[in-house]
Amino acid sequence: MDKRAVVGAEEDDHEREGTVWTAMAHVVTAVIGSGVLALAWSVAQMGWIVGPAMLVGFAWVTYYTSTLLADCYRSPNGARNYTYMDAVRSYLGPKKVAICGIIQYAALWGTMVGYTITTATSMMAVKRSNCFHRHGHSAKCGASGNLFMIVFGLTQIILSQLPSLENVTWLSVVAATMSFAYSFIGLCLCTAKWVTHGDIRGTLTGVQNRGGGGSHGFSPAAKTWGVLQALGNMAFAYTFADILIEIQDTLKSPPAENKSMKKATKYGVCLTAAFYLSLACIGYAAFGNDSPGNILTGFGFYEPYWLVDAANVCIVVHLVGAYQVYAQPILTLNERYVASRWPDARFIRAEFAVRAPPFASETQKPLFRLSLSNLVLRTALVALTTLVAMLIPFFNAVLGLIGAFAFWPLSVYFPVSMHVARAKIGRGSARWVALQGLSAVCLMVSVGAGVGSVADIVSNMRHAAPFKNVAY
Repeated sequence: MDKRAVVGAEEDDHEREGTVWTAMAHVVTAVIGSGVLALAWSVAQMGWIVGPAMLVGFAWVTYYTSTLLADCYRSPNGARNYTYMDAVRSYLGPKKVAICGIIQYAALWGTMVGYTITTATSMMAVKRSNCFHRHGHSAKCGASGNLFMIVFGLTQIILSQLPSLENVTWLSVVAATMSFAYSFIGLCLCTAKWVTHGDIRGTLTGVQNRGGGGSHGFSPAAKTWGVLQALGNMAFAYTFADILIEIQDTLKSPPAENKSMKKATKYGVCLTAAFYLSLACIGYAAFGNDSPGNILTGFGFYEPYWLVDAANVCIVVHLVGAYQVYAQPILTLNERYVASRWPDARFIRAEFAVRAPPFASETQKPLFRLSLSNLVLRTALVALTTLVAMLIPFFNAVLGLIGAFAFWPLSVYFPVSMHVARAKIGRGSARWVALQGLSAVCLMVSVGAGVGSVADIVSNMRHAAPFKNVAY
């Protein structure tokens, strides 16, 4: 029998102090990330009609399925589900837990890789912006991202020693603030460019297919890959279902955790959707079909250089915190497995207290306790993530692939399936047909986005070499 079933609904030795607002901070930190920087490009692939409509559609699907998932935090017997996999086990049985776990943690880790790439891209943009300011826009201002990735990785090794998601709440608040800051700066820069040329650029159908390609056109295949990849980018921009249960597990009760989580999700998704629509549409109006893949680090803006630098610094600070929101569930899973596999090993059990300041009295309550095994495991995971990011530094393609891989199973299929089981919705009923239809449509979107992203990665790999992440 599951130990949680014996513990009961309210008995738990874990203190939870989270509120709607702290949960919203985690949601905003997880949702508003590097994906926002590619949205103008994504809208450009589909045009003024389909692009904004898809942004609204993904927001609605994300919110709706998140409310279904929030109701699954408690098992039928009232016990807590501490993780997404626990919820799947409670409602769908053990057979689907392995599949869910592979997809969830691969998506979490893939997001960490994507954030490492994005951080390096923003750091390179700062270096190039200052170079262009000093030497002119015609100067050769190359920048390598490998050193920046290593610095980011070392920072994450230090922060990853914090024992749980609750310990990084303050980091999420800072990160959420930074996400709004760089989104607002990007919005202002795009608005200024739009006002400067005075017309609304772009077309109803997006990037034009001119058959043979050219400077502003693409072949039919390239147009198709671009649209599919854009769908993946939009899916990635909203996805946070893979950590929703973990965020919900930080909430205090009463009120009921599902009610607080639904409010946090509503506020978080509405805020991000407003930012996404504003930045994507104004960015497309400013650049038209020539919208850069990354609105702040592409060829879009070089002046005022100090404002562009400020936006990219905000991106870096935000991703420092967002990285931890995605990393903590993986770290916790690894440590629970090691502790259960070798419960009596001295290396696993050895720990020491971390106090502030470091030489405080031993009678002072420590900030947290750190075990040597956790130090090794967490360092190894961050190092591996950094290494992989250095091997495949393709911003848009990686975001699209992660979004395609995680969107349908984690954001739609499992929440819908668990809701059907929890609410005992009969097969063939109108509600069952509607839910399965939603799942089928989202599956087709995920498959298409995955194909487009893989095609782009394969194309990029032909012209790239490992550890040669250089921008000019």
